[in-house]
Amino acid sequence: MTHPGFTGAGIDRADLLRLDPEKLRSLALQAGARLLALADLDPVLDEEGRLLWSEIAALEDEHIFLGLEGGSPLFAPLVRTEAIGRGAWGVFRALAQMSPRDAAIWGAARSLNEWHNRHGFCGICGSPTAPFRAGWGRRCGGCGAEHFPRVDPVVIMLAEHEGKVLVARQPQYPAGRYSALAGFVEPGESIEEAVARELMEEASLPVANIRYVASQPWPFPGSLMIACLADAATDEVTLDLTELEAAIWVDKAGVAAALAGEAGAPFEAPPPFAIAHTLFRRWIEGDPA
Repeated sequence: MTHPGFTGAGIDRADLLRLDPEKLRSLALQAGARLLALADLDPVLDEEGRLLWSEIAALEDEHIFLGLEGGSPLFAPLVRTEAIGRGAWGVFRALAQMSPRDAAIWGAARSLNEWHNRHGFCGICGSPTAPFRAGWGRRCGGCGAEHFPRVDPVVIMLAEHEGKVLVARQPQYPAGRYSALAGFVEPGESIEEAVARELMEEASLPVANIRYVASQPWPFPGSLMIACLADAATDEVTLDLTELEAAIWVDKAGVAAALAGEAGAPFEAPPPFAIAHTLFRRWIEGDPA
């Protein structure tokens, strides 16, 4: 079975240790403790394409405790940066080299760093906030409110009709790239309702029999991608041209050719670390959830 990118780190997040700064300071000095190297928010890789780590001189408030791997504590720096809001395009080459474990660990560190840089001030009273709970929260110095990282749910879906699925492209995609349709889940809305609404809004396509396939953390900046399939009542679409510039229906042979990167494939598929890639492959394999 194909697993989504940014999953499979296999580390113990050890939540209780986040509440014990003295224990974490002790762990940071033990043999095997490692600090993730970051270039701003981007991964730093060695010659073999693996994440680069270093020893920790002393644990500070500007470190994030990622968890334990085989008993060894892993930390990431809390990076102060103005380079927030960047998409995945700049790190595609690095991600193509990284193992699932490395991509998942770096993705968590990147997402947390982006969250910290967006929440330097309290959303309640406007006072400055400071990191606590080993980098998994911020506390307001004015009203004392505690703020914690959140993820934004996003549905990404393939509508199927008579053995074909609908794929579409946004103007900023590389030439030839098509993907599944996607959109944020809105307040007061279920996953199924979001799938149906997004397909109607973006393609004027009524759907039913919506089913979950897989999920993926997406660290650009902090989404949870929820992949689904749905049955379309028709193949007639009317695109929302403010969101999409083109769409095509593709059968399993065409999707397989795209995933294999074959010459003459009807479109260029998303990269393997994107959940759209997983969604296409699961559809070819017979819709296993």
